[in-house]
Amino acid sequence: MMLEHGGRLNKAAERCGIPRSEWLDLSTGINPNGWPVPEIPAELWQRLPEADDGLEEVIRKWSGAPAEAACVPVPGSQAAIMALPKLRKPCRVGIPVPGYREHGQSWRQAGHTIVPIAPEQTDGGATGCDDRWLDRLDVLVWINPNNPTGEIVPPSTLLRWHQQLQKRGGWLVVDEAFMDATPAFSLAFRAGLPGLIILRSLGKFFGLAGVRAGAVLADPVVAGALRSALGPWVLGGPARYVMARALEDHDWQQNALHRLRGDSDKLRGLLQDSVFPVFGGSPLFQTVRVGQASALAEIFARSGVLVRCFTQPEMLRFGLPGSSGEWKRLAEVIKAAAQ
Repeated sequence: MMLEHGGRLNKAAERCGIPRSEWLDLSTGINPNGWPVPEIPAELWQRLPEADDGLEEVIRKWSGAPAEAACVPVPGSQAAIMALPKLRKPCRVGIPVPGYREHGQSWRQAGHTIVPIAPEQTDGGATGCDDRWLDRLDVLVWINPNNPTGEIVPPSTLLRWHQQLQKRGGWLVVDEAFMDATPAFSLAFRAGLPGLIILRSLGKFFGLAGVRAGAVLADPVVAGALRSALGPWVLGGPARYVMARALEDHDWQQNALHRLRGDSDKLRGLLQDSVFPVFGGSPLFQTVRVGQASALAEIFARSGVLVRCFTQPEMLRFGLPGSSGEWKRLAEVIKAAAQ
């Protein structure tokens, strides 16, 4: 069964009878002011991708990964999420709840036993907390920052968890799809350690979800197995070109980081001032805890504002508007919904 995600705008437009062009889509957590894609050289559409085009080194430099880390460009981190479970025999896999549900879905479909990990079990990864819950796992998947709560576990804690898992041949898989706006917490600087697998994406911070580009940083053994599983030419030439140029554009990244942090603070204030309790968030989204989340999401939808609804627990996640007109519209809809 396919899981539902944000961005299903065509379906919402049909259901509500509102033309697609009149929607404010805040359901995806994607930067609304993404990296400006330049003209793509025509030859990239006409030739097979070149694996030795330097993209892997660009990814290492951008992420801060050491030279010994293996790098596998992938068509979005979703491709890795689906492929990694097939590289291990059935085992016990810890998945944070709440969290991005595709992780649990993919490991379950590959025959693994899913062990839900609730926030109270980890205590936010605080120093000195009881880590015995790790003893019943062979693999731990961690989403950092978490989607949709925005919770961040510090690198020191993740490395402690990795060491405990690796003692018995286990893996720590860290999904850093939303990490670009909080780079100090990335674990990429330790990429290459046996059993440490880090997923990065071009879709969120860079606002380039449509290009379907990401990367896996891992040890050479896991990276080699992943390459074999995915096959040749997995990431097209135009996507490789766009990814390299975007990752090398440091000035744009710094400006985007400043803007996103300011806009996220603005969104948090807007929600709190309208009596929606903010449960968590990141520079790319804010999440509120509400009763009857589905009904409230429908109220927003009937006003042409699409938000992401979660039911366990009941939450709404708001992405960022991209213009002054969109901010004004969102403020009016939030005020009306709060009443």
